[in-house]
Parts: sequence; C-alpha cells; structure tokens
Amino acid sequence: MLRILLTGSNGLLGQKIIYALIKRKDVELIATSKGANRTAEKEGYIYVPMDITNHEDVRSVVMKYKPHCIINTAAMTNVDACEQHQQECLKMNVDAVKNMVHICEQEHIHLVHLSTDFVFDGTAGPYKEEDQPNPLSYYAWSKFESEKIVLQSGIDSAILRTIIIYGVVDDKQRSNVIVWTINSLRQQKAINVISDQFRSPTLAEDLADACVQAALKKAKGIYHVSGAETFSILEIVNRTADFFGLDKMFIHPVTTAELNQAAKRPLVTGFVIDKAIRDLEFKPHSLHEGLEIVKQQLEK
Repeated sequence: MLRILLTGSNGLLGQKIIYALIKRKDVELIATSKGANRTAEKEGYIYVPMDITNHEDVRSVVMKYKPHCIINTAAMTNVDACEQHQQECLKMNVDAVKNMVHICEQEHIHLVHLSTDFVFDGTAGPYKEEDQPNPLSYYAWSKFESEKIVLQSGIDSAILRTIIIYGVVDDKQRSNVIVWTINSLRQQKAINVISDQFRSPTLAEDLADACVQAALKKAKGIYHVSGAETFSILEIVNRTADFFGLDKMFIHPVTTAELNQAAKRPLVTGFVIDKAIRDLEFKPHSLHEGLEIVKQQLEK
C-alpha cells in the first residue's frame, strides 16, 4: 500500500488529486491544507489541517503518517501578489519547499513537486524539459528556485511543470481563466483579455492524473505536463464564450503593454509534452473536451 501525503488539497489541483486517488485500493491518502477540509467528498482518505510554512507542523504530520511520497501542490500562485508581497511568496514557495526537501531527505520520501511555464521568459516556446529557464517575475523566480532546491538535494523527485490550470472546485468559489470568463459574461461584465500572450490550457483532472502516475511510478526528473494545444488568452476566452453561448461583445482585447500588470509575464510558452505522454501515460483532453467536463461540473 503506497501512502501519499498531499499538500494544498483544498486547491483546484489538490481536490482533483483526491478524487483520482480515493478510487484506488492500492493507495492510502493523507490530504492536507490550511484550515478546514473544503472537498465535498470526506470519505476514503484522512484529512489533516497543515500549514506548509510552519516547519514544525509539517514535520509532525510527516512523522505521524510516514508517507512514501509527498505530492506538493501548495504554493502562492497569484503572480502579481507575489511581486507585491515578496516575503510571503518566499516563505511559501521557497522556504517551505526547502523544509519539505530536508524532511524527504531524512525520511527517504519521494517528492512530486509542481512548477510552472513561467520559469521561462517566453521568447522560444514551446519548451522542452531541457530548455534553460529565465524567470521574469518574483513568482517565476521563486518557482525556479524551488526546482533547484529539489534537484540539487539529490532526493528521489519528479518536478511537473504545467500551464494555466482550469476546472471547477467543489464549492465553485475558486476562479481560473475559464470559470472567470463564464461568470463575467453571464453577469454581462466587461472584461479585458490579453491578446498577445499564448498558453496551453491544462484541465485540472489531466494534471491530477499525471501527478498520480508520477507518484505510483516513482518518476524522477522534470516533466512538462499541459494541454496539447496552444492558444492566445483571447482565443481561450472566445472559445469558452462560444461553447457556453455567451455574448462576446463584453470581451475587450488588450495587449500586455496596455494591461500593465505588476509582474512581467512570458509572451509565448506552451510545452513539448512527449516525455509525459511516454513516461506518465499522459493523455490530455482537448480544450473543447475540457469545456464539456467543466459544463457538466458547473451544472451539478
């Protein structure tokens, strides 16, 4: 029986990993997140409140449950907030990872760690795992720093970089590009949408399956895990509006320069995902298929 400890289980990806794992008879899951459990399904796993920035808290939970693998999805991911609150970002995205890696080293625990396309500068996408990162923002720097901590430690580890995760959380409160588009246009709110940034949207269920495979197979090294199609953010929003039959007159295209966000973003990313397909049995849904799944979940 493989014992997996999951961090960030209240987040979108965390919840999808719970649902992917509770069906399995060969895995014992300990889900952790800050505060109360916000996943609707409460059976089939253990939930423990845990703050990854509290090093003693993490150590006591790990020592109590003695997992064989930790899947670390917890992070500060709001790119502009990271730019404006760098100490908080450092604490969560770097210091917490350093502590976790130290515990994994001592207890011989396999780590599956999540990272991002933002480690790249966006001048040469789509990116392969071997391409050289060049982070443009504090968030991107913090995630690249966490990657280096994991890789340089020598522990058994897999780093899964991903791009724009979308999907529906159980309480339908968390937003992402697809959910934001649907909610805004249903309320007939005008939205500014970037026309000159290109990404490969990733269905949360697909990424969760890759995380599970990485844990089960005890995968090692860096993997690029994202949707197979690359679109401009504007096209993602337009396709979502078309799929849900929403009025596109509220969509206002803007350039990156016009939007003038606090943190710099890479313009063109996208991944070469062959390694994940080969090693992790990764089978990403198309955006259209992903929107079908989102529609079903929003209607529940």
